[in-house]
Amino acid sequence: MTKVQQETRRDLRERAFQTLMGLEFQEDSLGLVAFTYNYDKEAVEEEREVPVFLLNLVQGVQNHREDLDQKIAAKLKSGWTLDRLTLIEKNILRLGLFEILYFEETPAVVAVNEAVELAKTFSEPKSARFVNGVLSAYVEEAEASN
Repeated sequence: MTKVQQETRRDLRERAFQTLMGLEFQEDSLGLVAFTYNYDKEAVEEEREVPVFLLNLVQGVQNHREDLDQKIAAKLKSGWTLDRLTLIEKNILRLGLFEILYFEETPAVVAVNEAVELAKTFSEPKSARFVNGVLSAYVEEAEASN
C-alpha cells in the first residue's frame, strides 16, 4: 500500500497555473487538469481524484477569463496592454485575481503572495514585482472601499 502525499494549497495553485498554461494550447480542461495533477505522482494503479480546490481554481479562471482580463487591463500602466504581457504573467494574474475577487476563503493578501511566488518560480524577478503591483492595486482598492 502506498502512502498518498497531501498536497498544500501552494502545490495545487502551481498545478492550476500549469493547467491554465496548457489550456492556452488545448481545450480539454478536465482532461488536462487530471493529467497535470497526476503527472509526476508515484505510480499508482489508477489516477487519483483531482482535489476540488484545484478544479475550482481552473474552472473559475476559465469561466471568468474575459472579466479577469478586463480588470487586469484596467490596472496596467499607460501604454501597456494585455497583449504585451507574457502568457505566464497573464495566467498568474488571472489566477491571483480570481482568488481575490471570487474565492472568499482565500484572504486577498494570501492570493497576492501566492501569485508572486508563482511568478518567482516560473518567471523572472521583474515579473514578480509586476504581479505584486497589479494585484496589490485590487487589494488596496477593496480595503479603501470598506
